[in-house]
Amino acid sequence: MARTRRGDAGAKVLDTASRLFYRDGINAVGVDTIAAEAGVTKTALYTNFGSKDRLVVAYLRERDRRWQEEVDRITAGHASPRERVLAVVDAYESWQSRDGFRGCAFLNAASELPRLDHPAREVVRHHKAALRSYLQAQVDRLAPDGAAAALAGTLMILLEGAVATAVVEQGTGPFRAAREVVAGMLPAA
Repeated sequence: MARTRRGDAGAKVLDTASRLFYRDGINAVGVDTIAAEAGVTKTALYTNFGSKDRLVVAYLRERDRRWQEEVDRITAGHASPRERVLAVVDAYESWQSRDGFRGCAFLNAASELPRLDHPAREVVRHHKAALRSYLQAQVDRLAPDGAAAALAGTLMILLEGAVATAVVEQGTGPFRAAREVVAGMLPAA
């Protein structure tokens, strides 16, 4: 369900849950806390989302939507596929270096949700597959020799590794290092 179809209570719940899930972790935040901080009743929370699991799905879908907007915004000014890929690395740095940085919300969610069939895991898979697909489409334009899939996979590993390292170091250095490596890997336009 799109966020715009929810009433004010649903929007408050989603905004509050998003902030708390990212800051404190999905498992550490209960629906009582979300409802209280959103200033709504638990009934309003359940009316809008049905369950905590569905609220987690909505949180990740909204975060995915915002991430896609960020990538679109950052890559829009680049005509070259090479520059678009480098812009994605820049988007990672920009997105991940904001206040309250706790790493990738999707990887955090996947690590917190032990059930492989949890509905939020599908959102995580979709998010990562969409990014890999975007990278592969750009690399296909640079190296249409069939090596794009492997290169896109390597790019994903570099990006995810930069996120994990940035969490530990609490700095943006890993993104700059990843960008240098990516720039060296990509064929010239």
